[in-house]
Amino acid sequence: MSRPDPGPAPVFAALGDPTRLVLLAQLSDGAPRSISALSAGSDLTRQAVTKHLRVLEKAGLVASVRVGRESRFEFRPEPVADARSYLDTVSAQWDTALARLRAFVEA
Repeated sequence: MSRPDPGPAPVFAALGDPTRLVLLAQLSDGAPRSISALSAGSDLTRQAVTKHLRVLEKAGLVASVRVGRESRFEFRPEPVADARSYLDTVSAQWDTALARLRAFVEA
């Protein structure tokens, strides 16, 4: 038996952590950064940043590229666009359901 498609759930789970949101904000300018650069100026250890980046990478929100001895991480916007599209679909479904309820109540 195959697993069902998780849809945008991994993206929402990854975005549900404030530290990961900060890391994505740092990467959102398009410049790849190393773990050292991402942990500089914060209270997070490189190990903690690595752990959060792996969650983001598993959700497809960042990609890593090996440059010499270090990995550089870059933001991948496609999963965010897919999650937004999903939310737009759910929003439209709710709008339709609420319109039907309004028509029923007003009738």
